[in-house]
Amino acid sequence: MTAPRPGPAEVTMNGLNELVKALAAEHAAVYAYGLVCARTSGGLRTEAIAAFNAHRARRDQLRGLILARGGTPPEALPSYAVPFTPGTSAEAARLAAMVEDGVTSAYLELAAAGEPSMRRLAALAMQESVTRSYGFRPAIAALPGFPAPSTARTPAPAPPATPRPSRSGQ
Repeated sequence: MTAPRPGPAEVTMNGLNELVKALAAEHAAVYAYGLVCARTSGGLRTEAIAAFNAHRARRDQLRGLILARGGTPPEALPSYAVPFTPGTSAEAARLAAMVEDGVTSAYLELAAAGEPSMRRLAALAMQESVTRSYGFRPAIAALPGFPAPSTARTPAPAPPATPRPSRSGQ
C-alpha cells in the first residue's frame, strides 16, 4: 500500500515552498547589493555593506531551515536581472530600496505558513527589510499586494447641505 500524496495545502504546512521562495529572494538581494556597494561611498556604503551582510546571514539561515526539513536549497544563479544598473549613489540607493521591497514581498507568503516559528521568521525578516528600505528611501510605501497611495490629492467632499428653516409668512 502506498501513502497518499499530500495535497497543496499540506505541502505548504511546513513552509518548505515558501522558504525556497524567500531563499531565492535573498540570493537575488546578495547579488544586487554587490552592485549597490560598488556605486556608493561613505555612510551610504556602510549601510549597503550592512544590508549585504544581513542578507547573507538570512540566506544561510534559510538554507539551514530548508535542509532541516529535508529539502534541497537552490543555489544562487550566476547573475540576476536588475531593473537598472546604478551609475550614481542616488541610483544605488533607489535600487537598494527596490531590492528590500522585493524581499519583503517574498517573505509575505512565508508569513502565512502553518508553523508559528515560520510566521515569526517572516515577520522579523519583513520588519528588517522595510526598515532598511526606509533607510535608503525615506518614504512609506503600500504593503505588498495593496494599491499604492494616490499622489494626486482629491478635493475634500463638500459638507452635506443642511436644511434651511422655512420662512413662513414672507
